[in-house]
Amino acid sequence: MIRKESKNDTREIRHARIRKNLSGTKEMPRLNVFRSNAQIYAQVIDDVTGTTLVSSSSRELKLTNGGNVEAAKAVGKDIAQKCKKAKINKVVFDRGGYLYHGRVSALADAAREAGLEI
Repeated sequence: MIRKESKNDTREIRHARIRKNLSGTKEMPRLNVFRSNAQIYAQVIDDVTGTTLVSSSSRELKLTNGGNVEAAKAVGKDIAQKCKKAKINKVVFDRGGYLYHGRVSALADAAREAGLEI
């Protein structure tokens, strides 16, 4: 019997394929996005030391509905402001294996509008 992979399994395979060529440094860390049905999370990671520099989520912002585009925009704006405080101006965007569409795109666009260079 052949095991049918779930959507999340195929997303993780795509993410691993992307991560082979994508890495964050101290000068230009990686902005990683994770989305669930109910929430969206973003964190800025220095892959050299393996540390999270800045993070934000719809849960942290206590949004009533964290699974929509407005929540993603709020998280994108918040992560950009936190990056500015941490003196991070440029990041590499890691979409996490998700399509660059909808909430993922909204988060990236809001971060750009708030002054983060992606």
